[in-house]
Order: sequence, then structure tokens, then C-alpha cells
Amino acid sequence: MQSYLRDLGLLRDRRFALLVTARTIAVLGSAFAPVALAFGVLGLPGATASTLSAVLTAESVPMIALTLFGGVLADRLPRTWVLMAGDFLMATGYLALAAMLLTGWTPLPALCAAAAFSGVATAIAFPAFAGIIPEVVPADRLQAGNALIGLGGNAARVLGAVLGGGAVVLLGGGWALIVSGAMFTAAGLLIAMMRMRPDAAPEPRQRHSVLADLRDGWREFASRQWIWVVVAQFSLMVMAIQAGHGVLGPLLAKETLGGPAAWSAFLAGEAVGTLVGVVTAMRLRPRRPILVAVLLCLPPALPYVLLGVDAPLWAIVIGAFVLGVCFDVFGVLWQTTMQREIPGESLSRVSSYDMLGSLMFGPIGLLLAGRAAEWFGTEESLLGCAVIIVLSTLAALFSPGVRNLKAPAGEPVS
Repeated sequence: MQSYLRDLGLLRDRRFALLVTARTIAVLGSAFAPVALAFGVLGLPGATASTLSAVLTAESVPMIALTLFGGVLADRLPRTWVLMAGDFLMATGYLALAAMLLTGWTPLPALCAAAAFSGVATAIAFPAFAGIIPEVVPADRLQAGNALIGLGGNAARVLGAVLGGGAVVLLGGGWALIVSGAMFTAAGLLIAMMRMRPDAAPEPRQRHSVLADLRDGWREFASRQWIWVVVAQFSLMVMAIQAGHGVLGPLLAKETLGGPAAWSAFLAGEAVGTLVGVVTAMRLRPRRPILVAVLLCLPPALPYVLLGVDAPLWAIVIGAFVLGVCFDVFGVLWQTTMQREIPGESLSRVSSYDMLGSLMFGPIGLLLAGRAAEWFGTEESLLGCAVIIVLSTLAALFSPGVRNLKAPAGEPVS
């Protein structure tokens, strides 16, 4: 108990408290937005699933295309500025979408242009956020700091999923998007209040071209075997998870488990697992953090196996809970190790390569999932997702860099 209280003591630091609060509010806004956007667009006269697909694609393409540029930007400029810009861009996009939905002026190109703002904002803000944490949290408290940020974010996701649906029902998609935009505006204002210490940021470095900065970031990324091996592993895992979570799981729930209520129970189990996971991560101090993190990628195959063998719903929900626990512990160990091992002046660029590599096959998983269900069957395709997760994880364990990287000497271990 004393250890947990010591970790909570980080919140007495004004900058860290502002960062946690801003992040939590931003995640809450992000949790509101998908429900509001989906039902707002689908509620338009003449809108179809293709209309929503076009808007969501316009949101996702800039996120992937500009992620590396976001890493360069966050390593060049004060990261508080970049985070503020990301939050305000996100607010601008959602408020513009809200205005269109409320006024009835909704040409598809305009909807796509407004949605693209949120993709640009994510590409800018994610690398900056990854880089700012070591500027705020002492080196020996990084894992606790990451866990506290994760705890606030996961609680916001659970709350946002509930409140977002209620807001759409009561207010409509347009007004719910206004709430989301207001949350991102508030998050940006909180970041503006942080007032970083002059010695917190990395030393100024010589300016090069954007391409030169990208090459330097790539060298930092590629020179560490444990990073690129795990990112390659995760690119395959994310492909499988996108297929399972985005298409195959809901499809099976509709076919055999009773419909949306069953899938909501699955997602609720996963959400509770994420909360337990970050609390667990606050105390877990493995000597080989990346080895433990990769081993934790094996249990997330369990819910797809249970779905694939037509297990009872209660067992599937427990599997989803296990997935949530493992992925959140993985996330804390991964972020903490990145922040310890990567020089601060290039951390955002390396994080942008991490994000790009991990997510690049996700759309392929969504694209292939429907075809796989038609060709092989839904249960068989879910078992295939589990096989991909297990094989990619076992392959990563062959890497000496993954197995041998140790926590810094003097770090408490468990």
C-alpha cells in the first residue's frame, strides 16, 4: 500500500498532474467521438455504410501518412507546443463536423476534409506525448508515471464508451461532437498551463532537413534489435486483432452469441482488464522488461480461440479480460523501456516509427477479415487470428535483443 501511495505522490507535481488530466480529458473526447461520428454520418439523408467508410478513411490516411513528420516536429519544437497544436486541431475537426451535422450542410468532400483534421492531429500529438513524459517524470519513476497516465486514459475510455452512446441518443451526433471538441479544447488549455522547466527538455541540436532527421530517427530505431523485432511482431498482431475485433468478433456475436449485447459484454470485459492491467504494471518490475512484455502477448490469443471453438459467453468475456490485462501491462513496460533507452532528442521520431510500423497492417486485417469469413468460416478465421498472434510472438522470442535487454542496474525488480 505504501508503494502505491508513493506512486500516487507523483500527482503532487503540478506539471505531471496537468499532463495526466489533459490526457484523460483528451481520451474521454476520443471515446465520445467515434459513436457520435458514426451515428451522425449514418443519420444523414441518403448516407450509407460507404459514406461512413469514406469519412473514416479520410481520418485514418493522414494519421498514417504524417506520423513520421509528427515525430520530427516533436523532436524539433517544445513538445508542449506540439501537443497543444494536436489537441486544438482535433477540436477544430470535431467542431467543424458538428457544425455541418447541425446545419445540414454535409457535402461528402467537406465531411472528409473536417475528419482529416483529427488524423493530422493524432499524427502530430502521439510522438510528442511519448517524448514529453520523461521531461516531466523522474527517471526512476517512469514506470509509475506511465501506469498512472494509462489508468486515467483507460478509465476515460470506459466512461466515454458509456457516455458517448448516451449523448448521441439524447442530444444527437452533432451535439455529441461539440462535447468532444470542447474536451480537446480543454486538454489543449491544460497543456498550455504546464510551464516546463528550462532544464527538462533535451539539449538543442543542430537543425537538419526533415529527411536528414528522419534518417537519424531511423538509425536510432533500426540500431536496436529489440525495437524493430517487437514492432514487426506487433504489425502482425495488430492485423489479427483488427480483423478479430473489427469484423470477425462482431460477426460471430451476431450469428451465434445473441447480437450486440454479447459483443458489448466482450468489450466490457476487455475494458475492465485494462484497468487491472495498469494497476498491476505499477508494481511489476521485471529484470528483463521486453522479454516479459513479449511473453504477455501470448495470452491475448485466448479470446479468439474461445470465440473460434464456440465457448460459452462467460468464458469468452474472461478471455477478453485477460487480453485487456496483458496488453496494458505490455504497454507500460514498452513505453517505460523506450523512454529509458532512447535519447530524449530522438525519442519522438523513434516513437513515430514504432507507431507507423505497428499500425501499418491493421487496414489489411480489416480488408481481409470479411473475405476470410466467407472462404473459411467465421470460427475458423478467428482461430487463424489466434495462430498469427502466437506465431508472431514466438518468432520475436528468438531475438537475443528481446530476451537479453535488462532494466537499469539498481532498479527494483520483481
